Amino acid sequence: MTKPATQYIARQAILDATKQIFAYELLYRDSQNNAFPVGVSDEQATGRMFFNSLILVGKEKLVANHCAFINLSDTTLLQEIPRLLKPDNLVLEIVERSQNVQQLLETVKMLRKQHYRFALDDYDADPRWEPLLPHMSYIKLELEQPVLKTTMMVKKLKRLYPKMKIVVERIETYEEFEYLKSAGVDYFQGYFFAKPEMLTHGNVEPSKLVVFDLLKSTAQPNLCFKDIEKKISKDLSLTARVLKLVNARSGLEKLEMKTISQAVVYLGEDALRQFVRVLALSELGVDKPAELTKYGLMRARFMALFLAPGGEEMAEQGYLIGLMSILGAVLDMELSTIVSEFSLDSNLSGALLNYKGLLGGALRVAIAVEQNNWQEAEAVLAAVRPATPISNIYDLVAQSREYADDIFAVVSVQ
Repeated sequence: MTKPATQYIARQAILDATKQIFAYELLYRDSQNNAFPVGVSDEQATGRMFFNSLILVGKEKLVANHCAFINLSDTTLLQEIPRLLKPDNLVLEIVERSQNVQQLLETVKMLRKQHYRFALDDYDADPRWEPLLPHMSYIKLELEQPVLKTTMMVKKLKRLYPKMKIVVERIETYEEFEYLKSAGVDYFQGYFFAKPEMLTHGNVEPSKLVVFDLLKSTAQPNLCFKDIEKKISKDLSLTARVLKLVNARSGLEKLEMKTISQAVVYLGEDALRQFVRVLALSELGVDKPAELTKYGLMRARFMALFLAPGGEEMAEQGYLIGLMSILGAVLDMELSTIVSEFSLDSNLSGALLNYKGLLGGALRVAIAVEQNNWQEAEAVLAAVRPATPISNIYDLVAQSREYADDIFAVVSVQ
């Protein structure tokens, strides 16, 4: 069942030295309140913006065919989700909360070869950004007081990176604008020119069950396009988004898609996996505490790592069971109903409902660890994998927690 909803997005103009609009920065919003919502992670905001606005409505319409600056979490960049959009008139902003700078560097280099451009947001001169700076097309600075501090930074950056364009934000007076312009600033943003402008558009949200069903299908090593097509065709919102995505990626080719099957095949495996990641990031745990979803991801990752010695397929099954074990709470459904809806085989359903087999044992270990019941975890471990020391479990827990934190790190209000 889908339901109508209103989607919100804000855009703020970025102007050149003649006060002409050069670009718009697109900002995620979830209501008429023109501010970044409390308790929403960078990953959720990015996913919802991509899924509900950039793909469904279209980047060009949102920015009136100007350049679009879009904030991205480091996790979103590392998953290469920006490749869902063509690089034309697009600037990807790396937010100041990003942590994985070395990993980001490799992704930035790869995406730049595909003609994507990058901006470093709220640059603070921290040395950790130095590896990224030569690969940035834009640096965004927040105006500091006295203004001289900002102009000194501008001149230093211009000297070190003469081809880089400088954008200064939070400009509130004509005097500040003139002073910065004379210092060589290229582009300007702030309340002196325009406050963020609220845009709204209609939306049809996909069924959470369909989202997880697609997540299950795209977790397999080889996609079954027929299976994906059937799932998408049953949901109006997914059908609309897939067709919009094809249009966005085809650009000037103006392909005419006559069937959903044709669209799915055109997108290919990589784009479909990225599409579903956007779905999951934007829809996981909506209307539920973020910690609930975080536990699900942590449990899924733990089980995949625990079962990895049994091979890739066993690890993938573990990840799926870990995610599904928390679906009852996320979807307000009985686990037995979810097992039926997902048509799980007897091994998977037995593990999920009755802790049977190695998969079920791994799930018991994961739950015991979450409850800090190490005595129970050690007892189950001795039964299902006696050669594994409990010290190994500590390491898996740390890796799993880091994985979940990276995806659902809750940010402060922007």
